Formats: sequence, C-alpha cells, structure tokens
Amino acid sequence: MTSDRNDRSLADLISDLIQQLSTLVQTEGKLLRSELRESGERLGAGAVEVLVGIGLLVPAMVILLEALVLVLSRTGLGPGWSAAMVGFGVGLVGLMTLLHGRRTLSADALTLPRSSDQLRKDASLVKEKTQ
Repeated sequence: MTSDRNDRSLADLISDLIQQLSTLVQTEGKLLRSELRESGERLGAGAVEVLVGIGLLVPAMVILLEALVLVLSRTGLGPGWSAAMVGFGVGLVGLMTLLHGRRTLSADALTLPRSSDQLRKDASLVKEKTQ
C-alpha cells in the first residue's frame, strides 16, 4: 500500500488535492448554511417573543406608572412633580436598556464562530501542506 502511494504521479497527486479541496469547500459550505439556518431560526423565535413581551408590558407599565404617580402625589408631592420624577426615572431606565440592547445586537454578536474557526484552520492546513 505504501509503495502504491509513493509511485503515484504528480498528476494523480494534484487530482487528489483538487478532489480533497473540493470536498473540503463543500463541507464548509454545508456547515455555514447549517449555522446560518440555525441563527435565523433563533433570531426569528427571539423576535416574536420580544414583540409579544412588549405588547404585554406596555399597558402594564402605563398602569403601574400611573399608580406610582398617584402614590407620590398622596405623600405631599404635587401631581406635576410626581409625574416628572416618575417620567425621569423611567426614561433613565429606558435609555440604559436601549444602550445595552444596541450593544447586544452589534456585529460581533452575529458572527458565526464555528465556521470562522474551521475556515481559519482549513486555510492554515492548506498553506502548511502546500509549502
């Protein structure tokens, strides 16, 4: 078996290399498609959950904030000041949440780590074997 491998011509070796590279590229393509499909499904499910959550939280928050303004105004603070304090506090929390969400949705969060790592390893292997 080893003597057969040593007796192969350059054309055979190049043909095998091309076939193996073709198989490698096809396999990497399958991995990438699978990873993209998986990410898309998670993204879609997450978006639906977020929208339903927002739909339920908005009216609940309005009612709770109105109750907080009422409680503050009954403690001796005027209704205007009570509403201003509640509005400022909620606005601050909303801004912090928005900034955190924007950071979470950055380009780094949407990378495909397995495909990227595998492509780097494959490129390194091909470079190593061709030198």
